[in-house]
Amino acid sequence: MIKKITAIFALVLAGLFIAPVAANAFYAPDGSVTVSGTVTPGGTSTVAFTGGSFQPGETVSFTLTGENASGATLAAVETKSLEKTASGTGAVNLNVTLPSNASGTYTVAAVGLTSGTPGSATLTVTAAGAGGSGDNDNDLADTGFGAPAFVVWGAAGAVALGAALIAVLVMVRRQRASLAA
Repeated sequence: MIKKITAIFALVLAGLFIAPVAANAFYAPDGSVTVSGTVTPGGTSTVAFTGGSFQPGETVSFTLTGENASGATLAAVETKSLEKTASGTGAVNLNVTLPSNASGTYTVAAVGLTSGTPGSATLTVTAAGAGGSGDNDNDLADTGFGAPAFVVWGAAGAVALGAALIAVLVMVRRQRASLAA
């Protein structure tokens, strides 16, 4: 009986530490992506992935999605997709010129073609002359849950650990009841 409890406890404990690592593997961290420039209709912005975001010298594929994205320019290439090579440190920059009729939110998705590492940046178009920086500091309020991933995964692991503990206690109670009968 002790072996079963130990095995269940070891599996749950391993799940607490392995699941968060697996869930966060191969992602460019949010802090490694910056957007600078004017995110307005017809404006040009630079999406920069800092060193370590991708493998050194890796080819990175970029895709722009959003309303009227086919009219946007990615580093002077008239298309919605583009491939660039990361620097020796794994950094890569992309200049995005939005169309003159741009509105809403655009997403720049990047994927390292060797490592499979994804990263993304969101460009929210502000009206021309509105003075917005495009980094969402003074734009609409953030909505949603902004807790770090380890807090969410830790809470999920604690729930799983509690469920395993209840299952073990139920098994022990049943076994004791069958022995007493």
